[in-house]
Amino acid sequence: MARGENNVRNTQASPTRAAFAVYVTLAAQILSLGALVIFEQSRGRHLAVQLAAFGGRPQGADAEAVVGAVSTFAVLIMLVAGTSVAAAAAYVTWLVRARQANDRSAPTGTVAAAWLVPGVNLVAPVVLVDEVWRAARPPAGGRRRWLWLLGAWWLSWLAVLALVMIRLPLGGSAGALTGVGMPELVCAAVAAVLCAITVRELTRLQISSRAARPTTIRTFPQPHPSSGSTPISRAG
Repeated sequence: MARGENNVRNTQASPTRAAFAVYVTLAAQILSLGALVIFEQSRGRHLAVQLAAFGGRPQGADAEAVVGAVSTFAVLIMLVAGTSVAAAAAYVTWLVRARQANDRSAPTGTVAAAWLVPGVNLVAPVVLVDEVWRAARPPAGGRRRWLWLLGAWWLSWLAVLALVMIRLPLGGSAGALTGVGMPELVCAAVAAVLCAITVRELTRLQISSRAARPTTIRTFPQPHPSSGSTPISRAG
């Protein structure tokens, strides 16, 4: 029974499904952000001018055309926010599963604190991912490539944060609705691709490492005949 429970725990700790969720949510996030950027480029400035003319509250027959555009804009904003939250949740789930694949007793609170504590979240997440990689028994000679990949992903992610937290509040695009443009989309797409690659690399490493581990086979002692018994061959 204990052996079956261990197999169930190993299956639950496997990060493979969690990694697939990361791929899907990252793709959805970039697609929704791309749709928002396209809307900004094609309709955003004109819509901002129209809303300013109506004082932010379109009314009357002349404003009916604006209502549809505003609704589309609201839907796009909700999609970007929703897919971003989903991508963050999927990544945190994957990181928890990846850590527990190496150590079943690894606490989940460490991952949450690494991402939520201000200041700490600029360094701690990438350190945790690197710790998981080192604990997964990587092959010799792959350290430098991994560090380059991990560093490129994290720098691109920090660039996205800089654009969102610094550039946009200062007025990224004059007359636009959100200020989101091609620089933000390109940085976010690069960060998403590099993030997916790091997740894939680490997940494949853990799968290969688990497959290479020797399987323990339990053997049971054979019953020995009692000292007073007589072999069948002699009985004849």
